[in-house]
Amino acid sequence: MAVLSAGVLLFRDGSDEPEVFIAHMGGPFWRGRPRAWSIPKGLVEGTDDPLDTARREFAEEIGVPAPDGDVLDLGEVRQSSKRVRVFAIAAPTFTVDEVRSNTARIELPRGSGRFVEVPEVDDARWVRIDEARELLVTGQVAALDALLGRLRG
Repeated sequence: MAVLSAGVLLFRDGSDEPEVFIAHMGGPFWRGRPRAWSIPKGLVEGTDDPLDTARREFAEEIGVPAPDGDVLDLGEVRQSSKRVRVFAIAAPTFTVDEVRSNTARIELPRGSGRFVEVPEVDDARWVRIDEARELLVTGQVAALDALLGRLRG
């Protein structure tokens, strides 16, 4: 069974369509790559509550807590070798001046025995849903459709 991650997808009304808050994955692997953006998320460990995990991971990756608000459970999407449980929260006034992500230790180059610390997230911003469709890792695009379905339903 694939591992389970959980994340918070913030959304707000845009001028012509909803906007979502997404994060650019940090480190040299993602630099300059297409589809290097993600819903802020992280691994659900053991019996941890997925929503609690999603909130914790948002704070760790963005540097500030996710705002309070009504939570829309968008269910799970599949992202290569993992499942991602996505929770959406309306955040019309949310802003962040600077992303202050936690870091991950990676071996660079692989097999060298040399390790460096890289930020898990190096940027985050509001984008229109049509733009998010082109930026998000492919497996997470279904979360945008689920969000639109809930907002229009």
